[in-house]
Amino acid sequence: MLSDKGKYASATENRRFVWHEIVWPLILEINDVTFTLKQYQKKRDQVCEAKGVQVSTTSRGLVSLLQKGILFKESALYSIHYRLIAYMRLKADCDYATAIHEVRMGG
Repeated sequence: MLSDKGKYASATENRRFVWHEIVWPLILEINDVTFTLKQYQKKRDQVCEAKGVQVSTTSRGLVSLLQKGILFKESALYSIHYRLIAYMRLKADCDYATAIHEVRMGG
């Protein structure tokens, strides 16, 4: 997954992968705005095994999504930004570009 790209490009690629392949499908699967670390880890392990990606490649992706404000962590729960709830309710595909745009628009 990560080639000879710069640090910033690698971080963005990790974030996109974690969002698109793990977090958003998990949100749609459980049909809830919140998820636990255990739910995330289970989904991550499934995706990594299916795609042949090392778990370590995804390690900073979740933290990075928190730093970007797409996800929030409160005690043992992670939740999506409130502007993404409509996408979840519609079961819409919410790619990383859409997510980051909505979060920036929502302030």
